[in-house]
This record gives sequence, structure tokens and C-alpha cells, in this order.
Amino acid sequence: MKFLPLIWCNLKRKKLRTFLTLLSILVAFLLFGLLCSIKEAMTGGISMAGADRLVVQHKVSLILLLPESYKARMEHIPGVDLATHQTWFGGIYQDPKNFFMQNPVVPDEFLNIHPEFILPADQLKAWNETRTGAIVGRKTANKFHWKIGDKVPIKTPLWSKKDGGGTWEFDIVGIFDGKDKNTDSTSFYFRYDYFDEAHRGDRGQVGWYTVRVKDPKASAEVAKLIDKEFENSMAEVKAEPEAAMAQSWANQMGDIGLITTSILGAVFFTILLVTGNTMSQAVRERTGELGVLKAIGFTNTQIVALVLAESCVLALMGGVLGLGLAWLITSNGDPTGGMLPLFYLPSRDLIVGFALSVALGLATGFFPALQAMRLQVAVALRKM
Repeated sequence: MKFLPLIWCNLKRKKLRTFLTLLSILVAFLLFGLLCSIKEAMTGGISMAGADRLVVQHKVSLILLLPESYKARMEHIPGVDLATHQTWFGGIYQDPKNFFMQNPVVPDEFLNIHPEFILPADQLKAWNETRTGAIVGRKTANKFHWKIGDKVPIKTPLWSKKDGGGTWEFDIVGIFDGKDKNTDSTSFYFRYDYFDEAHRGDRGQVGWYTVRVKDPKASAEVAKLIDKEFENSMAEVKAEPEAAMAQSWANQMGDIGLITTSILGAVFFTILLVTGNTMSQAVRERTGELGVLKAIGFTNTQIVALVLAESCVLALMGGVLGLGLAWLITSNGDPTGGMLPLFYLPSRDLIVGFALSVALGLATGFFPALQAMRLQVAVALRKM
């Protein structure tokens, strides 16, 4: 710590150069934080998917419906513990930009199979007693300033009511929270019995099933049994682990991990060159001073430590500022209005970012430090 003033004075020697280098590092780590947040938003559903849950959809496409009667048949398949269903509602609240998922469900079954959603018992009771009742995630409730007792109109182009209208009114009877930060608390759920009775079209049709298996290790075998159960039926099915389905959705936008890694690799390689050049130039400018330090007793180890410390301080300053700015931006939640409900900067990526800033400092300071260590006193003093 006693050499910190010396390191700080060296950084202030060329203020503009130091500022521009610091700004470059800051932008690199800001980009790192934002890309990690986008990656988490795109793939977070994979990590939060239940290991003991399967998703069963129409074999041809998710947009094709399945009979509600499949539920009883699935629950008789060996290895299946419970099955419940959801249907895509596709509604709009006030403006198409206000996107959030709305699905009709069977309340008790749905919450039983999705323990990551936390709903107070009195609100669940009210949901079961209110035919037009609905529950909404905390994030969406806060966004629209909804509270229990509010009536919410949602218009959907997919499901007309029996009277021909496309606007459905729901009573907010509950607001649920997520069990942890990875849980999506933006969705809106209402009762399937009300939906099935009120919409125009065939009764007893659902979008997809979520099936809980008794033994997660047997998920693949249970999925095959489900597929076999409905072979050659009017609506054949495809069963797969919930995580696999989430991964397939993410893959529709490309390999998010590869994309973010490629971008960050290019950015950090450029920053490595910029910062390395800055440190090399700083050491060359101080050749005489380094010679004096060696002449008065500084060892090669101390000289190396000083150069590496200067490089690490610069990298850490830029890294911490960039990561801090990224955290501030992402702490406000989804900037897209609902398309990225899990938009946040995970703690693990903050730790990785901090480690990267240290590694950047060591990497950019290594060769200048080696150059300073090999410097001969007599040669250095002649350049003063």
C-alpha cells in the first residue's frame, strides 16, 4: 500500500491517455455486463426449468391444440405423478408493446406443479372462488400499478367470446412472487373453466401439458411412454424435458452463448492491445526513472510489482466502473417492456467480470514489466 501514491502519480502523468484507456476498458466491461444480461434473459428459462417436469405438445406444432381428455390418460402412465395444462391466450393490454404472457390454467394443479410461484393461501382461495379471477406476477403488477380487486381488460385476436367480442375482463385476486431471482414473475394466469366456457369454438381443447414425473432420472423413459400412448391418434404428441424445450426456444434465435462469446472475445482482444500499448509506452517514457529506482535499491521483483500494480489498478478501475454501470442499467429490469422478463446481471457474471479485469491488468502489464525488469541501470540512466 505504501507504493500506491507512486502508482497513482504515474497514472496521472499523462491524464488524457489514462482517461481514454480507462474509458475504453469501461465500455468493454459495460458491454460485457449488458451481453451477460441479455444472455441470461434468453437462456434463463433453461436454468429455472424443473428437472422433474416434461412438456407435452402437439407433435406437429405448439400452435395446434390437444384434447383436455389426454390429462387422465397421461396420469395413468407409469412414472407420471401429475399433469396439468396451459393454453396460449395471446392478449394485449392497452398497447401491443405491453407484452406479458397470459394463460388459462387449473389453479391448484398449476401451483402444485410449479412450486416456484409463491401465492398466499387466502389469494389462492379467492382465485378458486372467483370465476373471472386471475393472478399476476409481481413485476407486471408493479409495472401497471395493479392491485388486488382491480378489473383488467385484455383483448385477444386469438380467442373470441361467445358474444363475438375480443375483450375479456378479469378480476385481480392474487399477486404471486418468484421463489428466487430466476423465476419469471411477469406472467398472468386465469381460470381454464371460465375460459373454456366463455370462448367461441370447440370445448375441451388445451395448448400443452406440463407433466411432473416421480423420478427425474426416468424422465426420458416416461417421455417415450407418453409419446407411445398417443401414437396413431388424431393428435399425436411430443414429450420432452422442460429444459430441452426452453433450450429449443433459445436456439431459434441462434447460439446465444457463441454469439456473446464471439463479440466479447473481439472486444477484449482489442482492449488488450490498447491497454498493453498504453503500458508499454508508459514504461518507455519512464526508462530513466526506473533506472534511478534500481540504482537506489529497488529489486527486479519490486519493479515488476510496480508495473503490474499500475496496470491492474487501471484495469480494475475501468472494470469496476463498467460493471457498476451495467448493474445500474439492468437493475431497472426489462427494457423491452416484457420481451425479456429475466433481464438482470447475475452475481456470477459480476464475479467473472471482476476476475477478467484482474486478468486484463496482469496480461497487459506482463511484457512492460518484463521490459522494466531487464532494464540495465547504466543504459537507463543515460536516457535521463
